[in-house]
Amino acid sequence: MQQLSNKRIVLGISGGIAAYKSAELVRTLKKAGADVRVVMTDGAKEFITPLTLQALSGNPVHHTLLDPAAEAGMGHIELAKWADVIVIAPTSANLLARLAQGLGDDLLTTICLASGAPLSLAPAMNQAMWSNPVTQNNVQQLQQLRGSQLRWFGPDAGQQACGDIGPGRMLEPEAIAELLAQQFDTGQLSGKHVVITAGPTREALDPVRYISNHSSGKMGFALAQAAAEAGARVTLISGPVNLPTPPQCERIDVISADDMLQAAEHATSDCDVFIAAAAVADYRPANIAEQKIKKSGEHITLTLTKNPDIVATIAGQPTPPFCVGFAAETQHLGEHAQCKLQRKRLDMIVANDVSQPGIGFNSDDNAVSVFWPGGKQQLAQASKQQLARQLIQLMAERLSATQPQAN
Repeated sequence: MQQLSNKRIVLGISGGIAAYKSAELVRTLKKAGADVRVVMTDGAKEFITPLTLQALSGNPVHHTLLDPAAEAGMGHIELAKWADVIVIAPTSANLLARLAQGLGDDLLTTICLASGAPLSLAPAMNQAMWSNPVTQNNVQQLQQLRGSQLRWFGPDAGQQACGDIGPGRMLEPEAIAELLAQQFDTGQLSGKHVVITAGPTREALDPVRYISNHSSGKMGFALAQAAAEAGARVTLISGPVNLPTPPQCERIDVISADDMLQAAEHATSDCDVFIAAAAVADYRPANIAEQKIKKSGEHITLTLTKNPDIVATIAGQPTPPFCVGFAAETQHLGEHAQCKLQRKRLDMIVANDVSQPGIGFNSDDNAVSVFWPGGKQQLAQASKQQLARQLIQLMAERLSATQPQAN
């Protein structure tokens, strides 16, 4: 279940005897490397204590909608935006009905309304309640409203706590964790080699100083993880960052723009998609001092020379891969991005306004405009992990559209 590594999972727990299994589910998800935040209904607290789930998850348990202390920390809107996926296990008949009606009368239903993350439901109720036409109508209504963003995990059939036998049992924690892991394995880029650049470059002035920028590498690393989830073989070429390598990705560490270009040219010799997410320095010092430059006088003059344009170089190859550029702008976003798209002969460009608070360098969120020849799409503010999955899906669709179809 390595697909769950570093995933942000909101686990909702509603009232029902199956809530005792939720403790094992938290333990299983944590063991797989997921970050789990638990949200409980009032009914759930009658079956299992928040203290148990806090000890297992390593995070505070949320259960009150209007809790000033919780809102000052990670409030319900922040929690809704934070999640990569929301899973509710168990999902009672009552909670299922409230979700179908779009109610937001407690913390869990409010988070479900406020989040754009996929929702997975693991029903748990008496077999007669599950088979009741009202419940089945709620199931159908929810499916129509949520579409592909909703997954059903069960219910299982068998003997129930009340003694009845039939469908309505909650799936076992291990099965739920496996199904969650499969959600992140889309297969959209199966058999493809994706090369991604990420982070900043550093251009040396002398042995101790350099020119660089504020790029954290978070977007590029999120794209690498999303591409791996989509089934691609991923080569991640990274400038100096303090981030762990995403699972199933080959990482090549570089320092300067020249280093990154050399690595990119080698890696793209057999690649299908090249994503230039790195913030490459446009210029470098014309001469690197062999010794530390000593302080002298009020001013110092640096002569800079232009760095190679990595994405334009790759896009200019005789048989280039599908090339995706990034444009970090502070004004005239669409105009500048589309100019770069044409000038550099790219297949797609992703533009974001780094002057906006909350979506600039080092932030955990982003919002972007995506352009390609003859089309564009806005992607609303979301976590970089969520946004990366949307971008990879869009890239996979455009890649398929540009490739010749077999007879």
